[in-house]
Amino acid sequence: MDTVPTTASSASGPSKTRLSAAALPALAGAYVLAIELPGPVPLRLAGRMAGSLPAGRFLYCGSARGPGGLRARIARHLRRRKTLRWHVDRLTTRGRVVAVWAVPGGDECDLVAALAGLPVPVRGFGASDCTRCASHLLAWPDGVALPLGPPTLSAG
Repeated sequence: MDTVPTTASSASGPSKTRLSAAALPALAGAYVLAIELPGPVPLRLAGRMAGSLPAGRFLYCGSARGPGGLRARIARHLRRRKTLRWHVDRLTTRGRVVAVWAVPGGDECDLVAALAGLPVPVRGFGASDCTRCASHLLAWPDGVALPLGPPTLSAG
């Protein structure tokens, strides 16, 4: 799995680094967002019971097939203010994206498969139209190394 190397992050203070998707390619592909949640996030997914996702680190695997490709989709995920359109928007508006792996030409289900040993916190999350994956959201426990190589974008 080849990720795009870039140094597209810029500092916006001593403890917070703002990520920027500006250097990412406008190509179709897949990506992984590493999201830190400082506290619980209430969730209600269509057709399922309402619940809550606890504080912690999570990985969301998604695809970028529309106009602007990876650059546009990841830039949207990095914005705090946006219309809540996808399941992951509930996390990116409450938590902080701390790393991104961008894979031009990649497939989000292949990324989920590469991370198969990680726990699934919410079945069906981000995978409403997927028949291969239990979820496109995975928990990332402390101390667990990821088989993805260095992130394309990182908050430090």
